[in-house]
Amino acid sequence: MVKRGLENILLPGVAILILLFDRLSKHLVTANLKLGEPWNPIAPLKRWVSLTYVTNTGMAFGLFPNLDVFLIFVAVVAVTIILVYSRHLPSDQHLVKLSLGLQLGGALGNLIDRLRYGYVIDFIDFKVWPVFNLADSAITIGIALLIYHLLREERG
Repeated sequence: MVKRGLENILLPGVAILILLFDRLSKHLVTANLKLGEPWNPIAPLKRWVSLTYVTNTGMAFGLFPNLDVFLIFVAVVAVTIILVYSRHLPSDQHLVKLSLGLQLGGALGNLIDRLRYGYVIDFIDFKVWPVFNLADSAITIGIALLIYHLLREERG
């Protein structure tokens, strides 16, 4: 009975944790950094990585800026699909639930930004890559896990 209960909270639990960490990280960035200001908590890594507060009105990597209404619509559709699909998942699909939880939490985090500010708050700056945030990371990892699962299932 306990095991079954844990299976039912994997997806929403992961989504809530991602959403909380995303909101907290963005709050800390906006409360402590000025727009465009980099901060390097580990000086020797300054050349490769910093925390830099930027805003993004586009998609990932700043592609297609100023499509707010469209991107809000896409996020709402993605959240709806995840919620509907997850209701039909067999209880033993742990990797899929983890994947969808990561994607759901990330999508909600960025959707809140778009609805509240009209842009997404980004801050992880690897210098050779566009600046991103924890929600973006969760979505990307969630998609990678889902692809891994689908490829593994296709072979099996």
